[in-house]
Amino acid sequence: MRNYLLLVISAPIAIAAWAALVFTGTMNGWTRTAIAEPGDVSEFLRAATEMIDAEHHGNLGFALLENGEVVGEYYVSIGAPIDRDTSFQVASLSKWVSAVGVMALVEDGTIDLDAPVSTYLHSWQLPQGEFDTDGVTVRRLLSHTAGLTDGLGYGGFAPGEDIQPLTESLTQASDASPGADGRVRANLEPGAQFEYSGGGYTLLQLLVEDVTGEAFETYMQRAVFQPLGMENSTYLDEVSDNGNRAALYDIDGTEALRYRFAGLAPTALNSSTADMVRFLQSNLAAGASSATRPHILQPRTIALMRQPEASQFGLEIWGLGTILYAPNGQGDFIAGHDGSNDPAINSAVRYNPATGDGIVVLETGDRTLATRIAGEWVFWQSHQLDVLSFTGIAENMILTVLAGALAIVLITIIVAASLARRRWRRRRRAATA
Repeated sequence: MRNYLLLVISAPIAIAAWAALVFTGTMNGWTRTAIAEPGDVSEFLRAATEMIDAEHHGNLGFALLENGEVVGEYYVSIGAPIDRDTSFQVASLSKWVSAVGVMALVEDGTIDLDAPVSTYLHSWQLPQGEFDTDGVTVRRLLSHTAGLTDGLGYGGFAPGEDIQPLTESLTQASDASPGADGRVRANLEPGAQFEYSGGGYTLLQLLVEDVTGEAFETYMQRAVFQPLGMENSTYLDEVSDNGNRAALYDIDGTEALRYRFAGLAPTALNSSTADMVRFLQSNLAAGASSATRPHILQPRTIALMRQPEASQFGLEIWGLGTILYAPNGQGDFIAGHDGSNDPAINSAVRYNPATGDGIVVLETGDRTLATRIAGEWVFWQSHQLDVLSFTGIAENMILTVLAGALAIVLITIIVAASLARRRWRRRRRAATA
């Protein structure tokens, strides 16, 4: 009986140990090889451009930074030529840029991170529900922990369609992506968990407009784009046609429609590779010229935006408007933001605050290419799998864990059966003796 009890106890322990081993091995890349040797910038550039040439189906802008300075750029298109000043739609990368605009209002004392957002709103208020909306704060909106369940995702409005008014979009977004609820309301306990919410950033857009008295675009031009010299950046697609705008392509290489948005802050930014380099550099303290580069926020505020506010799968994944991709080994995180939207828009900007290294990838024509290139950069930098790469292979990891668990269960059953046979034989011999 003691042996059976030992088996019953050992099996779940072995399954737990196997799951922990698979998780640890996945996050530390035990079965993965970096596309370049650590520190070999030229090799990484070569490997990244080969990856781009083999896989791009539209247009793509790429820049690599070392110690705060650009050390390589690459631009490709299946249509009209593009360059560092070509403007791309960048989808949810907009959120990080918008968050910097919000944090500028925090720095100057206009808003408080931990005050209820309702304190600052007069154009629209969150509907009262099961949970007290006083728990919906600026901090929680920035970190997707405010309990909002809209699930947005905005599809946008096609040329010729009227753009939904902002307050109507907050009540019920008519351009919600498939599967999204589209209503901005607190159906979960604020602060209790991470729940991605594009609507939360649309609410922050309204906050900016209500406290400044300016249109969101006007404020962002004044507070962020103009001080950083981001001359090819705008949240309004109608005014971004400066003759150097990247065409949108679907995954089959056909040109796609340009959509416009009511929710500017979460998804509507148009920006160029050069402008996103400027924005990335404004977040850096490392680098020989960092002291002379323009900055919007103080270093302590930029560091605050990298403080963990939300987690998933036991991983710290989100700060204030920034994704925390992986620990950088120096008590901080490789941070930034990605963006993805239909038809096939993908963007990624990431940086290591300890080294001043970074990467910018803006593209159309592939749903994941920018994210995959930036993921390779994170792994090359840190030998850590970034959180978006982890999400992409989570299904395979789960299958591996389940396969191992099944093997452990089968082995346990075989051993138990073997013990039972031995016990039966002993009893039979005892009975015939």
